[in-house]
Amino acid sequence: MKQSLSYTKQPNRFDFGFLAILIGLMLISFVSIYSAFNLMTQNGTAILIQQIVWYSLGFIVMGIIMFFGNDTIMQNIKRIYFILIGCLIYLLLSKFIYAIFGKPLPLASPVNGAFSWFQFPFGSFQPSEFMKIVLIIISADIINEHNSNRAMVTYISDIDLFKKILQWAAPALLLIFLQPDTGICLIIGISLVVMLMCSGIKKQWILIGGGLLLFVLIIFFYLFFFQYELLTKFIASYKLSRITAWFFPEDDLTGNGMQLYTSLLSLGSGGLSGFGLQPDVQSIPEAQTDFIFAAIGQSFGFIGTTIVVIICLVLDLYILRIAIHTSNMTEKYIISGVLGILIYQQIQNLGMVTGLLPITGITLPLISYGGSSILSYFICFGMIMNISSHAKKFSDFTYN
Repeated sequence: MKQSLSYTKQPNRFDFGFLAILIGLMLISFVSIYSAFNLMTQNGTAILIQQIVWYSLGFIVMGIIMFFGNDTIMQNIKRIYFILIGCLIYLLLSKFIYAIFGKPLPLASPVNGAFSWFQFPFGSFQPSEFMKIVLIIISADIINEHNSNRAMVTYISDIDLFKKILQWAAPALLLIFLQPDTGICLIIGISLVVMLMCSGIKKQWILIGGGLLLFVLIIFFYLFFFQYELLTKFIASYKLSRITAWFFPEDDLTGNGMQLYTSLLSLGSGGLSGFGLQPDVQSIPEAQTDFIFAAIGQSFGFIGTTIVVIICLVLDLYILRIAIHTSNMTEKYIISGVLGILIYQQIQNLGMVTGLLPITGITLPLISYGGSSILSYFICFGMIMNISSHAKKFSDFTYN
């Protein structure tokens, strides 16, 4: 792999602003989980302790990456890819063996019907969460090398770039889809699309992609509202029930509509300032993960949810600023991919909790409980810290 990230360490340029934002998100996560104790079906204390451990490990991982530099990751990224592919194959084998013999492979039991996690006594490990980061790094290097070698932008050169990325992404996407985990597949797809949009491909591809997406959505919703029985022949009924619950949550309050309905009740009942720490007003399914934003609304009301949205926006803009001020194109592509998944997860989670988007089971990054998600993001943050250390700052510019 072409080595594109080479520079000397500059400890004097340590980005304390970025670190402060991450610490702020960490504290919000701890307070939110603590406040949701009465809303959980699991042991809240154990979950909070695990979240503290995962965040501690995340900062340690970020520090290690900052010490060794981004070149170390680039040199070993393909090895990491194949290790994760092996993990995904093992999980898929466990699924098939479970279907045949009724017993999974060791450490690979199903969780909510999906074979996505390795189960250990101290916690779980989800390879797909790390695969999304690995594919961003590999794709960034592929895009930079492709752009360096092409003479001009043509449809043929763009198709060649698509093929190079798919050679790495397709096997991973297929294995993750078969777990099944369509949420992570969608996140990976969006990150790759964002990176390609920033890569300098012809704008017509964006128009074609947007047009196809709009066409598919129009056809889907036409069939959903007017030819539902025909649609069930192509999409499983349990998946369509999520769309039904999105539009008509009151029609199935004890089933698929319960999550959205209770989420809206929690947000509405919180009012301006909420009920305070550890309220016991409205139960919320998955209060520590998918619906932690609803739990925040119940505890801290409109003020609390607004603070969460603002700090998420500050994180996004800060990372965007770092991307703007780095001159290394591979770094720009890496950050664009990270921003793509970060912003998508934020919009999707906040949208589903407020009823603006269908429920997909995607968590709120860095605030919801989740070890693999936190560690995978902190790998990115370690790289971004290194990028920030040598990126131009606003004060570096002079004006005539």
